[in-house]
Amino acid sequence: MSALTTAEPEAPASAPARPAYRVTGRRVLSSEWSKLWTLRSTWITLGLALLFLVAFGLIASARYKSNIDSGHHMDGDFAHSTAVSLSLFGTHFAQLALGVLGVLVTAGEYSTGMIRSTLAAVPRRLPVLWSKAAVYGLVALVVATLGAFVTFGIGSQIVSGTPAALGLSHAGVLRSLLGAGLYLGLVGVIGTALGALLRSVAGGISVLVATLMLIPGLISLLPSSWQDNISPYLPSNAGESIFALTHDSTTLSPTAGLLVFLGWTALALAGAAYRLVRSDV
Repeated sequence: MSALTTAEPEAPASAPARPAYRVTGRRVLSSEWSKLWTLRSTWITLGLALLFLVAFGLIASARYKSNIDSGHHMDGDFAHSTAVSLSLFGTHFAQLALGVLGVLVTAGEYSTGMIRSTLAAVPRRLPVLWSKAAVYGLVALVVATLGAFVTFGIGSQIVSGTPAALGLSHAGVLRSLLGAGLYLGLVGVIGTALGALLRSVAGGISVLVATLMLIPGLISLLPSSWQDNISPYLPSNAGESIFALTHDSTTLSPTAGLLVFLGWTALALAGAAYRLVRSDV
C-alpha cells in the first residue's frame, strides 16, 4: 500500500513594504523651492528686476547731480528729490518684472499641465499655493532689498554735496529701503496669487499691469474730491507710501500704507485659494 503525500500550498510571497511618504509643509516648500530655481525665466526675470532697480536709480542720481552742477532748471518734483527717492526711482520698473515672474510661477504650471502632477502629489491643494507664495515672496524680498541698499550706497555717493544728500543714519532712510524691499516682495506674492486665480499667464500679467499702472492714471480723471478719497488706498499708492521718505495729507503713513497693501495681498490670495479649492484643474 503506497502512501500519498500532498504538498502543502506555498504561502504567497509578501510584497515588499513601500516606504511611507508624508506630505509635510517642509517637503512642499522644498519642492517649490526646487521648481522655482529650475526655471530659466526665474534667473532672467530676477536679473532684470535687479538691473531695473539699480540702473534706473543710478541714472536718476547721475542726472540730478548733472543738473545741479550745470545749474539747469529742474521741475518741482525732481528738484525736491532726495538720495532715497532717486535711488528708488527704479522701483516702478522692478515691480513689473517681479510681479510678472510671480504670475509665471503659478500660471505657468497651468499652461504646461504640470499643475496636475503637483496637485496629485499634494491633494489638499492649499499648501501648494501657500508654499509658492512664501518661497517666491521671500526670494523677491531678498533680491529687492539687496538692490535697494546697493543702489542707495552708490547713489548717495553720486549726489554727495547736493541738497539731496542723505546718509543711512538719517531719519527714515533705513525704513524706506527696507520698505521698498517689502513692497516689491509683496508685489511678487500678488503676482503669484493672480496667476493662481486667473490660471492664465496673459490674463495675470494684464491684471497686474492694470492694477499697478493703469488704474492710478484713470483715477486722476475723477473729480478732485473723489481722487483724495480713493487714490491713497489703491495698491500702488498704498505700497509707495511704505517706502516714501516724506508724506503729506494726500498720502497714507508708512504703517497705514503697509496695512492697506497687506489687505490687497490677502484679498488676492483669498481669491486664488477659493478657486483652487472649488475648481478643477
